[in-house]
Amino acid sequence: MPSTTDDPSGATLSYRNIIEREMENALTEMRRPTKGVAISGFGAGLTVSFGALFMGMALTFQPNFDSALAKQLTLGGVSSVGFLFVIIGQTELFTAHTTMAVLPVLADRASLRELLRLWGVVLAANLVGCACFAGLIAAVGPAMDIVDPAAFGSMASALLPFPWWVVTASGVIAGWLMGLLTWLVAASRDTISRVVIVLVVASTIGFAPFHHALLGTTEVLAAMFLGQGVTLFEFAKFLGWTTLGNAVGGGVFVALLNYGHVALAGDDVDVDYEAGSTGFGDDTTEEP
Repeated sequence: MPSTTDDPSGATLSYRNIIEREMENALTEMRRPTKGVAISGFGAGLTVSFGALFMGMALTFQPNFDSALAKQLTLGGVSSVGFLFVIIGQTELFTAHTTMAVLPVLADRASLRELLRLWGVVLAANLVGCACFAGLIAAVGPAMDIVDPAAFGSMASALLPFPWWVVTASGVIAGWLMGLLTWLVAASRDTISRVVIVLVVASTIGFAPFHHALLGTTEVLAAMFLGQGVTLFEFAKFLGWTTLGNAVGGGVFVALLNYGHVALAGDDVDVDYEAGSTGFGDDTTEEP
């Protein structure tokens, strides 16, 4: 739990300050020109896709792992680098806004229409960026012998053949993790702490792998472009249910709960304490 001190010398911010910081950031993005948000979102879609490329490269260079655990740990670790580029670079990723942008709506400082506009612009721009990067992978990867098409076929098969409710629930977990990531990064004061937080939390998404609308879009579209038997209908189903799950995970399980935690925290209590006092009864002692 973050420290509740407002002392600027502390390692983390108080939970009230985190909420205030996230609200200010969200309101800034809501009032930003649409073109600027779209450009930033497009950049985030491109950047987060490096995680998918690194996963494909890992499976290409090491097709046989000693164990399933070693394989998933490797894929989780390399996939987190794409999230690190996005978070530290401060570009706009939809799964971060599912948490951040909900807060000013809950506090009646922004409208639902403003929230949906921001979500729509960021998500659309992210998806365009992911699609472009997937095309780049398909064009460059096999030509340079750094990507085996079967590697992306394997990655897509880990995301697609599930019932809708499994994909949605997995998306909730991924959105929940991204919301926690956003919250923890906001609580941290130094870059080193943020890097560690991003790598640890984001790697769990690729480790499972849980369904993330943007990283998964690059994986699935790259598999489709590389001729791995993925259809547009399969991609559309994946994207729809995953996006719903991500929005619920970030918006409900992080934004709403954390906002409620602050709103219902009550007033601070000041306690006077004197050194040497036990806090029980009369602490005076008689001199012999």
